[in-house]
Amino acid sequence: MRAIVSMARGLARRFRHNRKGSAAVEFAMVAPFFFALLFAIIEVGLFFFAGQVLETAVQDASRLILTRQAQDSKMKQDDFRREVCNRGKALFNCDGVYVDVQNYGSDFTQVSLAPPIDKNKNFVDNMKYDIGGPGDIIVVRVFYKWPLFVTGWGFNPSNLADGNRLLMATAAFRNEP
Repeated sequence: MRAIVSMARGLARRFRHNRKGSAAVEFAMVAPFFFALLFAIIEVGLFFFAGQVLETAVQDASRLILTRQAQDSKMKQDDFRREVCNRGKALFNCDGVYVDVQNYGSDFTQVSLAPPIDKNKNFVDNMKYDIGGPGDIIVVRVFYKWPLFVTGWGFNPSNLADGNRLLMATAAFRNEP
């Protein structure tokens, strides 16, 4: 029995003094946290970039309504959605783009910009399409459910119940006469 205890102490002493492989063990302990942080940073950067691309696409496509090109060509909601998608198709699946164009007449105080998310964090698809006439105040809002991937490690920027992030872009303007 003493021989076994003595042999175990000798092995433990040699193990304690041997530093080979300690860097690998330390990296294995830190790596999951490092990669979780790295992927979270990448994901946040991607959805901010996608939000900016969506914002730019909405501003560009809204000029069609502002300058009355959409009214003159009798552009429908799907046509306008396609115009937005063509300006951001590298990042967005056009089937997931929702377009809401509302006419508020001539009074800016009537404008309502509540997000289409109910109390249970579900997206409410009540999109309208009214491009108005000369001098009307128009608010164009475009929504896209951006998929998130790093939400399982304690980082969750989602604002929808299905784990996605609802990206929103808005343009408000008065139609040209």
